[in-house]
Amino acid sequence: MKTFLLRSLFSMGLVVLLAGSSSAWHALAQMQEPQQPQPQTGGRGAAPEPPPKEEWSVTEHSIQVRGQTIPYKASAGTTLLKNERSEPTGLLYTVAYTRSDVKDLSTRPISFLYNGGPGSASLWLHMGAFGPRRVWTVNGQFTPPAPYKLVDNAETLLDKTDIVFIDMMGSGYSHAAGKAQEHDFFGVDEDAEEFAQFITTYLSRNNRWNSPKFLIGESYGTFRSAVLGNLLQQRYSVHLNGIVLISSVLDLSTITFAPGDDRPYIYYLPSYAAVAWYHKVLKNRPANLTEFLEEARQYAQGDYASALFKGAKLSDNERDAVAKKLSYFTGLSEEYWRNAKLRVNLGQFNVELMRSQGLTTGRIDARFTGHTFDLHAEYAQGDPEGPAVAGAFTALINQYNHDELKFGQDKVYHDTANTAGGWNWRRTGGGGRGGGGGFPSAPIVNNDLAQAMITNPRLLVEVENGYFDMATPFFETEFTMTHLGLPADLQKNITLDYYNAGHMMYLQDEDRVSLHEHIARFIDRATHP
Repeated sequence: MKTFLLRSLFSMGLVVLLAGSSSAWHALAQMQEPQQPQPQTGGRGAAPEPPPKEEWSVTEHSIQVRGQTIPYKASAGTTLLKNERSEPTGLLYTVAYTRSDVKDLSTRPISFLYNGGPGSASLWLHMGAFGPRRVWTVNGQFTPPAPYKLVDNAETLLDKTDIVFIDMMGSGYSHAAGKAQEHDFFGVDEDAEEFAQFITTYLSRNNRWNSPKFLIGESYGTFRSAVLGNLLQQRYSVHLNGIVLISSVLDLSTITFAPGDDRPYIYYLPSYAAVAWYHKVLKNRPANLTEFLEEARQYAQGDYASALFKGAKLSDNERDAVAKKLSYFTGLSEEYWRNAKLRVNLGQFNVELMRSQGLTTGRIDARFTGHTFDLHAEYAQGDPEGPAVAGAFTALINQYNHDELKFGQDKVYHDTANTAGGWNWRRTGGGGRGGGGGFPSAPIVNNDLAQAMITNPRLLVEVENGYFDMATPFFETEFTMTHLGLPADLQKNITLDYYNAGHMMYLQDEDRVSLHEHIARFIDRATHP
């Protein structure tokens, strides 16, 4: 889902003062007490450190789903990862749910699920969408503080597939081991290799090599799926049945608003229109959202794209005409669009749309709004969606792990890894067809997905899009999926679904039901073509 850096403030003078006092006291103590021999911690003759150990907890459960009782085993634990020299590098925390009454595992699909960030743990898909237990939240609004509600999830995917939720290194209970450090895993290729090693290990340990296999990722998890899917097939010959991309982005430059790049303004316009429609700020609000968004698509890729392409050559009359049309689609004033030179980025839109009401709209899900602290601010000062649900998810993933999965009672679950040191966007493996996985300023993995589909022409891809998702706009995803350069018969393997919700469409009850139905049918189609 999302990874944010939290800023903390310290009184540096107090810290220095305390440090100085402690050092002085320690020096005085050394003068008064005889020195004791220090224990030997390394060198010849020192006892080697014991290898890191995996921890596991296996519990039995059942759930009622659509009139049937599904017995299942929950396996929560850490899997030891190693480097090419068989040295330990990390312990990866996962939770696997497997149906208990299946005799022939080759008939039972297995799906590997994860969130995004990069840096996020899998608690959002796990406890919000597809696990057997679900966090209850208030639809489109702030969920009140504790006590929170944990309920059975009627939309769990256990009716169609076994499911394995993976927490990337540094998140959840996953952590580096041996001589490795967590930042060793923080990169496009490094991250994919970590996940590939776990998946192949899981297939071997659990006799699942002949099961139908799926990847299901959200946000940066879709970026990961493109790289991981290609890696699994090319290096390990693990051919997949399907990949589900939830709130997708494969080319980060398309959502970056870099100077001189007009593409993001074009891709975001239909999403701006959707959000303006939802919050009823349009002067002449159309009755039908779907038709309105199709109109916005056509204008974005037509007259709006042409106007932006002209740049300084655009006449005043042309500029006024475009500003008027943009105001029609977004609810922002014509003057605002003219002053912005017809280019309003996401942070500006989110704070301007409902400024008159003192509200800022969300990025992850623009249905959510929050109070604007500085009414003169040019850019949004935060995302109200995160605080609206994070408290409930954080509290209940900890409680659920401890009480029901019987794991981590003496540990704290980390929603996100600390990636403050940076993420390595450079590619080492070529990034699929034609090489070139992109540069740090514009990482792109389109080629990885295309190569995975060419390598395995029976690989199906399903893309889930929220109309009110402002993190990964649906029009950008549509463009990406139609510009992979695939042969026509492979292009047919890609399908797109839409929801009247945001990035995490499963937070809305009716859309969570639709999401389950779409993916269930997709698994059937990819398993029994």
